[in-house]
Amino acid sequence: YSAFDAARYGVGEVAMPIISSTATTVAAFVPLAFWPGIIGEFMKYLPITLIIVLSSSLFVALVVNPTLAAVYMKLEEKEVSLKKRMRFALLFIIIGTLIVFAGIGTHSKMLVALGNLSITFGVLGFLNTKLLVPATSWFKDVFLPKLENTYERLLSFALIGRNPIYFFGGTVLMLFLSLFLFGIFPPKVDFFPNNQPKQVYVYTEFPIGVDIEETNTFTKQLEKKVVDYLTQYKVDGKSFMVTSVIEQVGEGTGDASRGQQGGKTPNKSKITIDFTDFQKRKNPKTDEIISSQKIMNEVRELFKGYAGVKIVVAKNIEGPPTGAPINLEISGDDYTQLMEVANNIKDFINNENIAGIEGLKIDIDQGKPEAPVIINREKARRLNISTGQIADALRTALYGKEIATFKDGEDDYPINIRLMDKYRYDQEALLNQKITFRDQADGGIIKQIPISSVASINYTTTFDMVKRSDLKRVVTIYSNVIDGYNGNDIVGKMGKSLENYKMPAGTKYKFTGEQEKQAENLAFLLKALFIAVMAIFLILVGQFNSTSTPFIISMSVLLSLIGVFLGLVIFRMDFIIIMSMLGIISLAGIVVNNAIVLIDYTNLIIERKREEYQLPEGQIPLNLILESVVEGGKTRLRPVLLTAITTVLGLVPLAMGINIDFIGLYTEFNPNIYMGGENVMFWGPLAWTVIFGLTFATFLTLIVV
Repeated sequence: YSAFDAARYGVGEVAMPIISSTATTVAAFVPLAFWPGIIGEFMKYLPITLIIVLSSSLFVALVVNPTLAAVYMKLEEKEVSLKKRMRFALLFIIIGTLIVFAGIGTHSKMLVALGNLSITFGVLGFLNTKLLVPATSWFKDVFLPKLENTYERLLSFALIGRNPIYFFGGTVLMLFLSLFLFGIFPPKVDFFPNNQPKQVYVYTEFPIGVDIEETNTFTKQLEKKVVDYLTQYKVDGKSFMVTSVIEQVGEGTGDASRGQQGGKTPNKSKITIDFTDFQKRKNPKTDEIISSQKIMNEVRELFKGYAGVKIVVAKNIEGPPTGAPINLEISGDDYTQLMEVANNIKDFINNENIAGIEGLKIDIDQGKPEAPVIINREKARRLNISTGQIADALRTALYGKEIATFKDGEDDYPINIRLMDKYRYDQEALLNQKITFRDQADGGIIKQIPISSVASINYTTTFDMVKRSDLKRVVTIYSNVIDGYNGNDIVGKMGKSLENYKMPAGTKYKFTGEQEKQAENLAFLLKALFIAVMAIFLILVGQFNSTSTPFIISMSVLLSLIGVFLGLVIFRMDFIIIMSMLGIISLAGIVVNNAIVLIDYTNLIIERKREEYQLPEGQIPLNLILESVVEGGKTRLRPVLLTAITTVLGLVPLAMGINIDFIGLYTEFNPNIYMGGENVMFWGPLAWTVIFGLTFATFLTLIVV
């Protein structure tokens, strides 16, 4: 064959399995692109990006790569002598060293980086010649042949007599065992990963009506207390843990985890503690690594016992706001009754002494000052004054009224009139205003009547807001969870305790917030997994034109779950609903690829043997089928293993949080290598899920499938 014919025939032989493999992976992510709600808005960029990238890779694999191979690929490359390789490597190192010195002399980071890059190529050339080439030859010529022969013997043994039944039965037992262990030793279940705080917020809330100056004075005292406490993390006058402590009073000080909170809030404040980057959080004198979570817990202890003010210590949230971890919603029609029930339930749960609750709070404040204007309607009627006139006069005094427009060129400026500030907050001044009007009932005489003659102010308190859900009035009891405790466990204990609490008629409760979002998104992800598996099954039916083969291939999805469950149980990792379920759905699309390649090639060998022995279709002896299975498995062992190994190795840095600053390495000789960080806390659960599932499924696929 010519190079172009070889490329064309090669693509034609593998095109369908490649298209099917890519389509199955894409099918796993398509349902995730329709993720509803605020969580979906936050997470859907991942599946959309993967769908675009995988589709592009299919085009490259079927069109670009064969073209490049036909034009440039040579069957026999020129043998480069060992001396020539070493000479090239040494040349790169010498040139790179000269460029580095030139960069240091001219203070040019670009030259330093270029020189270091050249040195890297030279060192890699040495390593490739002395280490990688011999290691690759040993792996290819010694290790892989031995592995293939061992695999051939194992697969032949697995296909003898009733052994296939035993192997399949053992796999099913392993699946049930993994589920059993997962139930006996359940991991902690979290909605989103529990991150080390990048910021810690101290929210304070006074009763409504407290002046902003008083709030500011108190907040400054708290801020000073925080700053004094954080001095222990200073070395030589500089903090290695905290970059800033910022106080904010009034607007924009609501708890972000509880969603958007508008309006003016002179009674609220927020202190933000901003921590240094993860890798810098260690004492330079003792090399002790300090946890920002530990500092948050200590700050929380600092502010216990303050009466007359609500103080909540919380951390920044990784992801969209979902509500508090503990969020108990009480609904009914009578708001006064709801507040009474909420206070009773709050006391009831506190008396249960459930560990892990930071402090239960009610989101409605009954102490909002109110000054209703009481109008003597009989006297107002006798004086021919309407309630509308009184209301308009008071509103104009307090909020102003547009009385004219000032025109400057093409610009119009409204002119508003209202009382001066010193009178607007003076009750006597407000009530002593005179309402001027023409009394038509008294001959059109112009009258001026003071408001105080027909109205008075009665000071009282009321609810600061009325919240509704599904047309029902609601009051919410909420709290954060102390570090080391799990919100799901605490909510479960609260629910069990409340089974013994008798709710008054017309009221009911339910857990919402993070728990409600968790249930909704778990239901969607399970539905997405089911749709993904069904879509993969239909794609496989289309490729193999049968239902038995797709069913066998789909077994690899179940096999991957064994690895996921066992991995979480053995290594005692948390099950993160969003990230772990994303990993399981990803596995559904990934693990079937190996099975597709394996079975497609095995079918190809069976078809060739049928043609070789000139057998009618569907009448191939069992011994030829078994030979084809063994031959196909042995031939495809390398690509299956190498695909799985490269995928796992690619995920290891993400799973373990291996961080290297290559820019710092090449420009300042400082790689700043460290383990962990914010990224591994978020993406680690997804990476470990794929690693556990793919590793286990690969080995079982080679035998069971």
